[in-house]
Amino acid sequence: MTRTDPYQQSSQTQLAPPTTWRGTLKHLGPGFILSASIVGSGELIATTHLGATAGFVVLWVILVSCFVKVAVQLEFGKQAILTGRTTMESLNALPGPRLGNANWSIWIWLLLMMVKPLQTGAIVGLVAIILSMLVPAVAIWMWCVIVAITVSLLVFRGYYELIEKACLVMMGLFTLLTLISLFQLQWTPNAIAWPDITSGLSFQMPAAVAWVALGAFGITGVGGDEIMAYNYWLIEKGYARNVGPREDNQQWADDARGWIRVMYIDAILAMVVYTVMTVAFFLLGAAILHDSGPVPEPNKIVETLSRIYTETLGASARYLFLLGALAVLFSTLLAALAAWTRLYTDAAGQVGLLDYRDAKQRHLGLAFFAWLFPVVWAACYLFFTAPAAMVIIGGVATTVILFVVAGAALWFRYHENDDRLTPNAIYDVALWVSSISIAGVGVLGIWKLFFAKT
Repeated sequence: MTRTDPYQQSSQTQLAPPTTWRGTLKHLGPGFILSASIVGSGELIATTHLGATAGFVVLWVILVSCFVKVAVQLEFGKQAILTGRTTMESLNALPGPRLGNANWSIWIWLLLMMVKPLQTGAIVGLVAIILSMLVPAVAIWMWCVIVAITVSLLVFRGYYELIEKACLVMMGLFTLLTLISLFQLQWTPNAIAWPDITSGLSFQMPAAVAWVALGAFGITGVGGDEIMAYNYWLIEKGYARNVGPREDNQQWADDARGWIRVMYIDAILAMVVYTVMTVAFFLLGAAILHDSGPVPEPNKIVETLSRIYTETLGASARYLFLLGALAVLFSTLLAALAAWTRLYTDAAGQVGLLDYRDAKQRHLGLAFFAWLFPVVWAACYLFFTAPAAMVIIGGVATTVILFVVAGAALWFRYHENDDRLTPNAIYDVALWVSSISIAGVGVLGIWKLFFAKT
């Protein structure tokens, strides 16, 4: 056992939690990795596409999506900190039927993930489209190959952390530019009026936009797969290692409570960031693109989305949009690949194909999936070539994954909680509101999609 392996715990790895804001800031980061993965497909594509398709009327879906899922994320994170277990280890401990070594929840996740490559494939395609707009001499299919190889190499060689930090900076600049565009919108013919906002808070969901709304709900804010990935980032940041194995003394409980508090701050600050970004993209899409109808497929999607900048900041903002979109989409690919490699390697361990706790076997699994998935993603785009639809389909699958995740979170809270760390009533209310909202929006979307006529 070594201190450098974050998946191994001992009493020698324990570290007292920070007690100052300056000390806390040094340990933030897992939530912002999720933000990097969310902005590309969720905010830039699905949110803007939803605004363009439905107009302001479904603003409430975006707000609910961003606010309510964080409590489920926190409960998953608590499991990682208190037990040191990975996501799949926690799911494998749930009650219910098993197939082979794995719990039903893992097999359901694997089944739903069969369509998720469409979502990430769309991002590969959009990066390729933007690069082809910047360098037209290279065909889109060639850019897809180049992007796939580049992402694989960066994650495989371990450059992910450095690139992710750079992308987070670029994402911050892109966020600032988006907010400026939203501000400038108020001095154009597309200015947003208060009745537009109130119409979006009336909790309506027209059947005609249910598919897009359901998909957007799944991948805006933290989606089911981001919640599942959060545990790995907490563990690899050192939260579980710093707490150490569970002990009966009060000092361990106090330290655990302190690290949970740091996680709360990390997750809530990240929520503020992606909520602001999500609402800005939605409002721009609803105000500028709605009159033009749904975002066109396939290759005109980027040019259409760029209008949310050019119609407020001028034609010269087109290249700023392209560069910003390139940064956040590439950041999303990096974050997604890093998460997928861990999730699938962990799942392979629960099924019995390897030992995720063995560092050598884990690294081999991560390397294998780091090269496999980008090839699959690129192939999906080259076959379907419909980025917006591909993202929405992936979002619908993510919504179903959220059902599993929310149910698991409730089980963790009431059956695997340490009595010394029982949360207050406000936390429990938030967790139940989160779980019920996930179920309610999902059921409403499915009802509107398959059964309602208006």
